[in-house]
Amino acid sequence: MADRLDLPEHEFHEMARLAVDRIAAYYNGVAERPVLEPATSAALRTALETPLPQEGREFPAILADLETVFRFSRHSAHPRMFGYVASPGTPVNSIGSMLEAALNVNVTAWRSAPAAAELEHVTIGWLKQMLGYPADAAGLFTSGGSMANLAGLAAARSAAAPDVAQQGLRGAGGPMCVYVSAEAHFSIAKAAAILGIGEANVRQVATDDRMRMDPADLTRQIRRDRAAGARPFCVAASAGTTATGAIDPISAIADVARTEDLWLHVDAAYGGFAALVPDVRRRFAGIERADSIALDPHKWLYLPVGCGCVLYRDPAAARAAFGHSADYTRTIGLERDEAFAFWDYGPELSRPFRALQLWLLFQYAGARRLAEAIEGNLACARQFECLVRESPDFEMLAPVELSVFCFRYKAAAAGLDALNERILLRLQRGGSTYFSNATVRGRFGLRGCVLNYRTTPEDMRRALADAREAASAVLTEIGRAESVP
Repeated sequence: MADRLDLPEHEFHEMARLAVDRIAAYYNGVAERPVLEPATSAALRTALETPLPQEGREFPAILADLETVFRFSRHSAHPRMFGYVASPGTPVNSIGSMLEAALNVNVTAWRSAPAAAELEHVTIGWLKQMLGYPADAAGLFTSGGSMANLAGLAAARSAAAPDVAQQGLRGAGGPMCVYVSAEAHFSIAKAAAILGIGEANVRQVATDDRMRMDPADLTRQIRRDRAAGARPFCVAASAGTTATGAIDPISAIADVARTEDLWLHVDAAYGGFAALVPDVRRRFAGIERADSIALDPHKWLYLPVGCGCVLYRDPAAARAAFGHSADYTRTIGLERDEAFAFWDYGPELSRPFRALQLWLLFQYAGARRLAEAIEGNLACARQFECLVRESPDFEMLAPVELSVFCFRYKAAAAGLDALNERILLRLQRGGSTYFSNATVRGRFGLRGCVLNYRTTPEDMRRALADAREAASAVLTEIGRAESVP
């Protein structure tokens, strides 16, 4: 019997062929699957749980057992998977994952993975170019946008209070305050908690009628905190909020940050790559002035989950926050670029070869095709907004800024929040269209995000029809319940 850890070439070829055939069939049939097939935790555990295998099994039998996972996953690749901000992935990146696993390099530093480190610098350069960020800025890939936001805030904290790294927050000289809009992603507040800044010192700035941060209220809050003895140090603007896709007025916020001597961080994890579309690029004006930017290639660049990114205008500021050394990490016989270590610019030591997936996608598809796909997503969201505004039974809860849309059923006298919750659950369990939820100015709504190059205008019409059918079914259930004596 062959060594199960070191296969002969012909056995590897056969296993790979079976796996690729299964992946190809999945992609070919994903639109015909339910987005999500209902199940329970207990049922899935019963189907999957086995004793610890002591001996190996044949690969075809193992692959067959994975059918449970294929069947009961929530399929981000489905063209009507509109929940959350879920990337569909691409076929070429399925192959990229195989290549990445084969190399299995740990991109901690140049000496650990010379070619991978250089490829990461190259692809980070592409992202800087895309946003108009300075060529001498730095950046690295992270596990996702939350880690990128944490890294950006850590660099901001270190820049404002250089002694914090050694002395802790007692070296900060007073409570440190960070400013976000009420629509900002919760990872900013979580980062503040982790970094010792404290969630209580995360200030929520008022928003305008398009859910964008109000620079005037930002200025008022900064000056009020400073007068009270606090230490304002960072404002985190959003370039595409999770709930509604709102883009804060980045240039105006950058003016406030410069005047008030604050670090400007921009959370562009969801929306940043819309800058690839020429007609949308102007709406990100000012992002090139940010001190740090969070991006998520595993969102609107359609990459596999696990690829975020943080950019720093001043590499020295990041190094001051994260630079660390030990004897076992000391570089010997290397100078200049070859002595570079990613751990000096972010929180991770062990790091997978994330750059490979982005490099592969751009090389294979090209920036123009990616821009066209993003433009198609934007058009589908705008189309859905038009369909809702033309309908007598649904209403929009917020304007469509990017590819997020928030709406709800309105053709009822009262109890709309509870009614729409029931509609949402029926849709999610129905499998044809999957929405998530958002509360917009106190009103519960159905939320969708178009983030799939497979999605078509027909899918948008089908999605609204599914919502209407779900609403009718829920109202029928309510009517029956009320008629029971």
